[in-house]
Amino acid sequence: MRSARCTASMCSASNRRGNIEERNVPTRGAGAMKLPLTGGCLCGALRYEISEAPSTTYTCHCTDCQHLTSSAFSLAITVPDGAFRLTKGEPRLVQKIADSGRVVTRWVCSECGCWLTSSPQPGARPGAMIRRVRGGTLDDNSWLKPTAHFWTRSKQPWVVLPEGAEVFATQPDLDEFFESNRSR
Repeated sequence: MRSARCTASMCSASNRRGNIEERNVPTRGAGAMKLPLTGGCLCGALRYEISEAPSTTYTCHCTDCQHLTSSAFSLAITVPDGAFRLTKGEPRLVQKIADSGRVVTRWVCSECGCWLTSSPQPGARPGAMIRRVRGGTLDDNSWLKPTAHFWTRSKQPWVVLPEGAEVFATQPDLDEFFESNRSR
């Protein structure tokens, strides 16, 4: 069973801040998030703003994410690349070739090393304009509730996946997965 997604028609306008409309967005099973979303790195050198509701909240249980987060998984939201805007600082690009052969691009803080976002290598997947923002970097992440879990074949045995979540042993085709979740 797939979870309900927030659409623009579900959002109620309350006021405007710059070009970004502030609104409370209902989320399934958690409190409401308030747009624009804001966040940043641990040391404060990088800050960002997100103008649209995320299409997906997911966890990744791959061994790279376990190493990068010093935890059992990473938590991310997906937003259109154009909805993400840096408001302070310049991130450093870190790239790695994944086991799949694709280039993984991560944007991190040059000062504290905090991993903020991931995105496709520029030009690698034309039309793939999804940015994956690390959930822990949001100023308020109390509303996050993952609805999908990637790379569960390498998840820690003590991690219990919730009933009804989308579960993938490896990584689904990201373009297809994110597009299907965005269109709901």
